[in-house]
Amino acid sequence: MRHANAPARRDNSRLDVVDVLRGFALMALFLVHVIESYELFWAGEKPGWISETVFALFMGKSFSLLALCFGFSFFILMDRAAERGQDFTARFAWRLLILEGIGFLHALIYRGDIMQTLAAIGFLLLLFNRIRSNAALLAGAAFCLAGPSLIVQLIAGASGAAWANAPAMSSVDPGMPVYLSGDLWQVLRVNLWAGQQSKYWFFLEYGRMVQILGLYLLGLVLGRTNFFGDLVRSRRWRAWALPIAAAIAAALFVTREPLREAFMAQGFGPGAGRAFWALVNMWLDLAGTAFWALLVIALYDSRARWLVQPLAAPGRLTLTYYILQSVIFVPIFYHYGLGMYDDWSAGTRLGVAVVAIAVQIVVAHWWLARFQYGPIEWVWRALTYWRRDVPFRKAPARG
Repeated sequence: MRHANAPARRDNSRLDVVDVLRGFALMALFLVHVIESYELFWAGEKPGWISETVFALFMGKSFSLLALCFGFSFFILMDRAAERGQDFTARFAWRLLILEGIGFLHALIYRGDIMQTLAAIGFLLLLFNRIRSNAALLAGAAFCLAGPSLIVQLIAGASGAAWANAPAMSSVDPGMPVYLSGDLWQVLRVNLWAGQQSKYWFFLEYGRMVQILGLYLLGLVLGRTNFFGDLVRSRRWRAWALPIAAAIAAALFVTREPLREAFMAQGFGPGAGRAFWALVNMWLDLAGTAFWALLVIALYDSRARWLVQPLAAPGRLTLTYYILQSVIFVPIFYHYGLGMYDDWSAGTRLGVAVVAIAVQIVVAHWWLARFQYGPIEWVWRALTYWRRDVPFRKAPARG
């Protein structure tokens, strides 16, 4: 049965603005990955204005946008199944298991894979979707996005708790030496488990797991309230929300270092300081996420739509592109391939990323003119419904 709080949608077509938003997030995330040489940048940081600017603008924000879109996509699948008189719960759980498997294979190539984490936390959506009150879901989202796990760590660290003041487990990285000097087999082997540990510790220690759940709940509410389906209704509040989000993000970026110094001067301990820094950066990322989402939507909902419309095509190929990017660029940077992580300057990496983004946009439009889905999206859909007759090629246009 369709959710009681979900207003009727105008039609059953794809929401183009969500594809644009997803495409923007994917391309921004790709830009971050190339600038950081698919994580190898952190083995020996070489700060510069290019890397610092890209990280400040997009790191953490692009990932959050994808999580927000994931929560909204969950609503769309559940809602459209309800319109057909079907309960999609079991099939969505199966869909998440498939995504978990795809993410597992991808993580063997690039340990920074986020699909496994998104899929695992996605199971919680099946529980939260049973809550009928959108106000309750928004309250839950606000709680998650406030950073409760980091606040607990901050209080515990300031109180002298040994567990909170111990060195971060995510700082131990057995994978990095292998990426810098190992062969392909060694990379695959370390990514099977040992190389993944620092990533998951990072997600836990820095509140990323709880943050993803909050973004999921927010995306779910945006779906229920038909936010993306009726942009006219939100124009007035979006007009003032955009500059407010920009101001908050700018203020946090400028003051975060002085705030950290002032906090550390109080002598609360290393754990409290680490949690405080993570908390400020989380709020900065969320403000930046809001800014980019509102800006892209504002451009789409104006005469300037042509600026962002091309991103809709790669947004429909998110899964295929996300994996293909790693398949191509990880060997370019890692030792077992070309080993360019220490050879390309930040300017070269930026130029390569911009050209690659342009190519991806062009290829996406060419592909979708001929096919219904990306190849991995088609496999995911076919396995979801356990059918091989899911249409792949588009029927040729009749004269």
